[in-house]
Parts: sequence; structure tokens; C-alpha cells
Amino acid sequence: MRFNILLHTNFSDRRIPINYQYPLSSAIYRIISKGDGEYAKFLHETGYGKKGFKLFTFSQINCPFKISGDRMELLTNELLFQVSFHLPEAMETFIKGLFLSEKVDIADSRSKVSFTVKSIERLPNLLGDSNEGEMINISTRPTSPIVAGVQNEKGYYDFLSPDNRLFTESLIHNWRSKISTCYDDATAESALLMMEVFSMKNPFKSRLITIKSGKPEETKIRGWLNLGLKITGERRFVELLLNAGTGVYSSQGMGFLESFSCDILPSTVTRT
Repeated sequence: MRFNILLHTNFSDRRIPINYQYPLSSAIYRIISKGDGEYAKFLHETGYGKKGFKLFTFSQINCPFKISGDRMELLTNELLFQVSFHLPEAMETFIKGLFLSEKVDIADSRSKVSFTVKSIERLPNLLGDSNEGEMINISTRPTSPIVAGVQNEKGYYDFLSPDNRLFTESLIHNWRSKISTCYDDATAESALLMMEVFSMKNPFKSRLITIKSGKPEETKIRGWLNLGLKITGERRFVELLLNAGTGVYSSQGMGFLESFSCDILPSTVTRT
């Protein structure tokens, strides 16, 4: 389930950190955390047994800006971004109610801009409506950097580029972890999941993002844009991937995908 969110500010000084992902993620997390109790009640009363309220990701922000050092100077008083959650369809009104008119601060130790959620609009399901158990193949591209990595002996990630054979293996491993969270380990292990990187018009482009900038926990991560991903799996698992993001650091706004084609595969496709 994904939404367009339009933010408005009355601030005349509209400089935000170029690494805005962590403060925006924190603002989203704060808003949805206020709905935890109501969400638990919803699950109990409707019989939905799946987790997912905290499985979310978001796109890069969309508005005119110019770069000034480590700041983005916004040239208008509104900005747009998309956010997605892995939630039942019946939660649409609930999510809209949580966000509408909420305050969103994008700030660090050097600057702060306060926004109000001016509007929130539900977007169509990228996969349409059909049997959740059918196998589908989709072509996607990221609208925020995809971060793929393998943990080294120190517990830190060694980040991978799209031309590394381990890139898609890492993404599939993370995908299985999300399936395990929403379903169970056995379902995740038995799921047929495939990914293939393909080139777009422009070369692969990397971006270095700083999380928790200026804090003792500061972390630098490397993500990739200008690539396509062909993804194969059961519709319910592909929908989870689109809703929750691909790769690591999804809740920090990484791995937000848009789909531009979707094909239903023959029912004879089985796990190999």
C-alpha cells in the first residue's frame, strides 16, 4: 500500500540536510508509532495475523532545490514523496488519519525545517488485483538507492555494486527475511524467488548516504541507482517487496521500487 504525501512549510529558510533520510524516517516512525494500539486492535478484531506495520520504505523527495555544501536549499515551500507500507487494504483510512495534518521535522544539529502534512493520497496497486498465489514476473527500477551488502566478521556491511554476482543474492536473502517476518521461516525458505539486474539508459550510479550524521552512531552506507531489476515470485511475496523495499536500510528510505511491467507466469513454474 503506497501513498503520495505532500508536505508544506511556512519557513522562509528552507535548508534541510542533504542526508535527510534519517530524520524523515524518524518522523514517519513517530507518526505510525502513535497508532500502535489501534493497529493491534484492528488485527485482533479483523483476524489479520500478519505483521507489517513497521515494514515501510519511502522514495526520495521531489521538489526543486539547489545544493549548498551539505544542505539542500528547497526552492518552494512544498515537497512531495511516496511512502509504502505492507498492510491490509482495509488500513487505508487508518493510515490517512494518522498522517493528515501531522507535523514532520527534517532537521539535524545545523538546520531545521518543520512541515505539515498537507495531503495524503492512496496510489493504485502496482500489481493490480488477482490471485495472490500466482507466480508473476515484474520489471522494476529504484526511485531511491538500493543498498545491498554482506556482513563481515566485525558485523559491518561490505556494500556490493550491481555488477557483483552477490548483489542479487544479498537482495534475495533480505527478501526472505522479510517473508519470514510476515509469514514464517518455512514459508520463506520454500519460496521461489529470483532477481536479475539489467542496465538502464545511463550507467549504474552510486550514492553515499550518511545515517545519524554527527552522532556517535553515524553510519555511511552506499546505494545504487540507474539499474533495473527483473523480479520473479509469488504475487504476495512480490507485493511485500514493493511495499517494504528491497535490500537493507529499507526503513531509511532505501530500495523504494516502481514497477513498469508485470506478467503472470504459467502455473507449471516450480521451485528448482
